[in-house]
Amino acid sequence: MAKNKKLKIIPLGGLDEIGKNMTVLEYGNEIILVDCGMAFPDDDMPGVDIVLNDITYLEKNYQKIQGIFLTHGHEDHIGGLPYFLKAINVPVYGTRLTLGLVEHKLKEHNLLSRSKLIRTKPGTVVAVGQNFKVEFIHTNHSVADSVALAIKTPVGVVIHMGDFKIDTTPIVGDVIDLARLGQLGKEGVLALMSDSTNVERPGYAMSERTVGAKFEQIFANCNKRIIVATFASNVHRVQQIIDAAVKYNRKVAVSGRSMENIVEISIMLGYIKVPEGVLIPIDNIKRYNPNQIVIITTGSQGEPMSALTRMAFSDHKKVEITDKDLIILSATPIPGNEKSVSNIVNELFKIGAEVIYKSLAEVHVSGHACQEELKLILSLVKPKYFIPVHGEHRHLVLHKQLAESVGIPAKNSFVLENGSVIELDKTSAKITGTVQAGKILVDGLGVGDVGNVVLRDRKHLAEDGLIIVVVTISRSERKLMSSPDIISRGFVYVREAENLIENVKYVAEDAINQCLRRKNCDWTTMKNALKNSVSRYIYEKTERDPMILPIIEEI
Repeated sequence: MAKNKKLKIIPLGGLDEIGKNMTVLEYGNEIILVDCGMAFPDDDMPGVDIVLNDITYLEKNYQKIQGIFLTHGHEDHIGGLPYFLKAINVPVYGTRLTLGLVEHKLKEHNLLSRSKLIRTKPGTVVAVGQNFKVEFIHTNHSVADSVALAIKTPVGVVIHMGDFKIDTTPIVGDVIDLARLGQLGKEGVLALMSDSTNVERPGYAMSERTVGAKFEQIFANCNKRIIVATFASNVHRVQQIIDAAVKYNRKVAVSGRSMENIVEISIMLGYIKVPEGVLIPIDNIKRYNPNQIVIITTGSQGEPMSALTRMAFSDHKKVEITDKDLIILSATPIPGNEKSVSNIVNELFKIGAEVIYKSLAEVHVSGHACQEELKLILSLVKPKYFIPVHGEHRHLVLHKQLAESVGIPAKNSFVLENGSVIELDKTSAKITGTVQAGKILVDGLGVGDVGNVVLRDRKHLAEDGLIIVVVTISRSERKLMSSPDIISRGFVYVREAENLIENVKYVAEDAINQCLRRKNCDWTTMKNALKNSVSRYIYEKTERDPMILPIIEEI
């Protein structure tokens, strides 16, 4: 065992942002990772599919990595695994449902056969390397089989809470293991890393069971077809929808690829229980009266290609929404998705459907702890040092202030950034530097080939359009062979701007002729002169700045 060394904690994702959670713990020549998530692209990332963590630091230190420990099966905690394991193949530890979701993801990437997945359960302690022992502790969250991790190191215990809430009436299983957390607190905890998502909300998060009661109330008084959109991973929510459907003699159909996959996995593993004959294929819904059907679907976040979006815009092959449908949006918009969700709700109202969403009824509860729950964990664990995680910058700062209110000294709380390195031993903690951290963008099959320059060009094209100027010259005769061709895309409709386009031709022609009259005019100079002249003219006439793409052919 290494002596006189310090424990390094390095968050690579999940700070100053919602998503792509990933934390490095390093001691001596050994590293373990907590979670390996992804994020969805922001509005300023046109064309990007998903966002991953920059793992340059881990690629340089891949021989030290002992394994990845997963807290739960949400995309922002497991979504980056296929891409990570392609680069660095290490063991992955997780609970039964979490690994069930991971297996499906790895199958899609043809990685399952080469990956080492090790199933654990709450109460299990896994020893890896010489310096780490990881204990899995049962928690409550909006996906089953969620855990916190108590990581025992040579300098002390670090507790990583993952995403959690304190649900005293969970749908399945026990309440969060507060007794074990309290016991660890009495024994002494060096550092606590705790979820900051709901730190702005006072009080307690409501129990998931309250949503089930609301579903039953809605189903009891409804003679319409019911369509419920929710997160695919919230298997407890799906179970409660099924339970309400069974109680009121309705068949259940599932729509949306991720929903179909997760429901299938959850039924197979026993996390969702459906009586015989209740679940029917989406193709069979027309065999029943509308008041005999419930459809559970994806699209609660207004995702462009999701099942609910396609239904709302009459683009779904199996389901056509009418004014005889009741739509329930059983989710709160993730920050940034509010406009997309609002658009969906408006479209559904235009069709004449009845729509119930959170601002009208309690059809969703959060899976994240609110202020009183966060304070309870801090008071139970009594950490020497506190590191708020999983949140935007204001969340982290407010969580630090909350910790101060329960007695954690301000100097012992650390608001970090992705890439920050904090070093701890038994008596001290200090931020000592940074490592490379950031965003890797995935577009189709391309990983990392879309960077700032490409995004800048995409935004330029989206905002201002493109003009292609094609000129053909004779180098030997030093003259233009024909009038330039002007191609406009996303700038103006050519037939309605013929004068402008003709004038652009004259400007382009003049720029080329001036270059050709100079003996030392090379290709680069000629292209720049053409681009600058056309750009300047268009801005003078339109006050718009399209991308100019000069193409010079020589014969």
